Amino acid sequence: MSKDQFNMADLGANLPGAAAALSAEDRAGLVNALKNKLQTLAGQHSDVLESLTPNVRKRVEALREIQTKHDEIEAKFFEERAILEAKYQKMYEPLYSQRFDIVNGVVEVDGVTKEVEADKEADKDAEVEKGVPDFWLTAMKTNEVLMEEITERDEGALKYLKDIKWCRIEEPKGFKLEFFFDTNPYFKNAVLTKTYHMIDDDEPILEKAIGTEIDWYPGKSLTQKVLKKKPKKGSKNTKPITKTEDCDSFFNFFNPPQVPEDDDELDEETAEDLQNQMEQDYDVGKVEFQLLKDSKGRDHQSASSSKV
Repeated sequence: MSKDQFNMADLGANLPGAAAALSAEDRAGLVNALKNKLQTLAGQHSDVLESLTPNVRKRVEALREIQTKHDEIEAKFFEERAILEAKYQKMYEPLYSQRFDIVNGVVEVDGVTKEVEADKEADKDAEVEKGVPDFWLTAMKTNEVLMEEITERDEGALKYLKDIKWCRIEEPKGFKLEFFFDTNPYFKNAVLTKTYHMIDDDEPILEKAIGTEIDWYPGKSLTQKVLKKKPKKGSKNTKPITKTEDCDSFFNFFNPPQVPEDDDELDEETAEDLQNQMEQDYDVGKVEFQLLKDSKGRDHQSASSSKV
């Protein structure tokens, strides 16, 4: 966070009662307006500062000193927060491992073993159901953001998703998501990764995202579809014309939008469209991170019940 930036959450919390009744979007707009006013007075534009009377200029300088002290405290906060996050991440890991073992049928929970044995005796030809089938697919489909990204064609491949992991990276700063898949008929990769590089990890500001190139089996790509068109009447070629087109798919997540090296050549409309795509891509990444922290058995159960 830069020197002249403020904590929106703190500023928003201290707004008058009338402003607090506004929508989140309107409050954010009001907070930004206040911030911009303070930043202008604080001398972001030197010509404005020079135009102030000596007394007002002294007051603005006092505000700048207050902001500097705020930034020093905030820097300590970010430092201590990083240490605290690392501490608790280590405490989470054993729980994630236990979840993996239960979801994928590596271990059995108390009280289930005897029931499984009884089912085997009752129907020796029946296949024993292990773990929690389609756990991650179901969890993803119950999320409002992710459900919009998943197509019906994607579901077959996502049934093979057995775990999602997150880790922080330091050089360059950012984080990485890892998607672990069982052997499947769609692609050869055992792990698909998505890495986010941040200009300022505390802000954060997305610099770029890098995804795994998916090694699709022939004819199995979910990010492209093959269109067959009949040849025009009178054409010597009687065979259907085959055309491949990109299509919507969750797996486009691993092929994120890229900022060209010479972005000065982008026109305003193209630049805005690219920015929107990058923001959407980052939002999906954040949701995936939250999903792996919050996925619970009861979410799976409620989603399964809603299908009936």
